[in-house]
Amino acid sequence: MRANRAYELRVSRGTPTAMIEVLEIDTGEIALFWDVLPNQTRRMAGALRTDLAQLDAQEFVAKWSRWQQS
Repeated sequence: MRANRAYELRVSRGTPTAMIEVLEIDTGEIALFWDVLPNQTRRMAGALRTDLAQLDAQEFVAKWSRWQQS
């Protein structure tokens, strides 16, 4: 299954940081989460959207979980 069928991307822009969340569609729970600087938001969200469309769900989580903030 493609990642974009299993996960939803949410971007909340704010100051001094923006919040990027990847939510599981079935449960509504946060699967991945980042606080990023406003000038990094567009690039990171774009990369996440590209991978959501191209990777399957397991590959997506494996790739992006190493960059997740705790």
